[in-house]
Amino acid sequence: MNTTAKDTKSLDNPGTPLITGNQSFHSVTEKISGIVEAKVSPYWYLAITISSLLALVFFGSIGYLVWEGIGIWGVNVPVGWGFAIINFVFWVGIGHAGTLISAILFLMRQRWRTSINRFAEAMTLFAITCALIFPGIHVGRIWAAYWMFPVPNQMGMWPNFRSPLLWDVFAVSTYFTASLLFWYTGLIPDFATLRDRAKTKWKRLIMGILALGWRGGNRQWKHYELAYLILAGISTPLVLSVHSVVSTDFAVSLVPGWHTTIFPPYFVAGAIFSGFAMVMTLGILARKIFGLEDFITVNHLDKMSKIMLVTGMMVGYAYMMEFFIAWYSGNEYELFTFLNRAFGPYAWAYWTMITCNVLVPQLFWFKKVRNSIGALFVISILINIGMWFERFVIVVTSLSRDFLPANWDYYSPTFWDIATFVGSFGLFLTLFLLFVRFVPIISMAEVKGVLPQADPHHTAKEQAKG
Repeated sequence: MNTTAKDTKSLDNPGTPLITGNQSFHSVTEKISGIVEAKVSPYWYLAITISSLLALVFFGSIGYLVWEGIGIWGVNVPVGWGFAIINFVFWVGIGHAGTLISAILFLMRQRWRTSINRFAEAMTLFAITCALIFPGIHVGRIWAAYWMFPVPNQMGMWPNFRSPLLWDVFAVSTYFTASLLFWYTGLIPDFATLRDRAKTKWKRLIMGILALGWRGGNRQWKHYELAYLILAGISTPLVLSVHSVVSTDFAVSLVPGWHTTIFPPYFVAGAIFSGFAMVMTLGILARKIFGLEDFITVNHLDKMSKIMLVTGMMVGYAYMMEFFIAWYSGNEYELFTFLNRAFGPYAWAYWTMITCNVLVPQLFWFKKVRNSIGALFVISILINIGMWFERFVIVVTSLSRDFLPANWDYYSPTFWDIATFVGSFGLFLTLFLLFVRFVPIISMAEVKGVLPQADPHHTAKEQAKG
């Protein structure tokens, strides 16, 4: 049974289509499975070659770091933290939108999430994979990285459970584990679909193992939906907790500009802001390359734009409150730090951050911008540029001018700082391209669930209309 766009309406806005075009259960399966089953495009080979080379640059930079030490980086006295911690916080933030879309919007019964949750969850896993590498390499003595693990501590020397670095390991690894379980659980029905459509013995065997014996019976669906609901409930507080813990890396210190209670909510809002920007970037590319305009519609992009507008305003409010708190506290060191951010040697980075994170998102107030694919693509990239600069400003401006003017120094990244950062994008894109090639990029089972055919009263409604 086919349905037209006017029949498939959003749950929260009955006048807006969730998907467009003539879609049936069969057409959804054919379209999404076809992406995995089709002959590999030469463009995919070109893309993964480039991303793999960048990933090799990443691992080569890490190898040279282990060989030579952190002296190859631009860190100095007093800027003991540089690109490594900036990139760590940046990648953890990128990973926030996936769990928000999957867990919180699922619990709120926002059915428009069904077309974007799968690749958003994958993006979360790959971003966290990139993030988890940086704590291990920025400790200086990389052979002592095992100090970050919760091993027996009978000597009271290592690991130091009072160290925010260890808190990061607990928070981010827990977040990764819950996100992985949530992502895989949602994949089980789709793996079964690929298993039943497989034309080779090996693919049928692999997909059969991944599908865990799924047959789509009522009892299986009952247990599946309960497990999915429980994992959504577990994942939801992690969205708020993981970046709150990351923010305490800064907030528990006495460094001016860091020692503030606004950091946890400020970091969470910024993480959702940057995460949705990356989801939009990848979503626009996916809908264009694979012809998914009927699934990832302008309606989806419009809703994501509104979320980014809200979180962007929260981030802008946090920027203003930081200045207000610095002034109202009467602490001359705090006030100097924020004036130094805006008008000191790193003013160029601060105003880049303000432009990309506060001014540019104001364009989302205009419906024409929210409905313009090109404008959304450019804005989403600018937002992530701004969010990276936010982490740069937080880390570098507070450290470069500390309490002792004799220690002041200007931080400049070296070639190896930049190579490691750019290479991390290579690792991220390589993992994402492999995901697109071998796994359904959109959840077929969930998209079918929002079609009118999934409504047991649909046929009766159609007959009543007739």
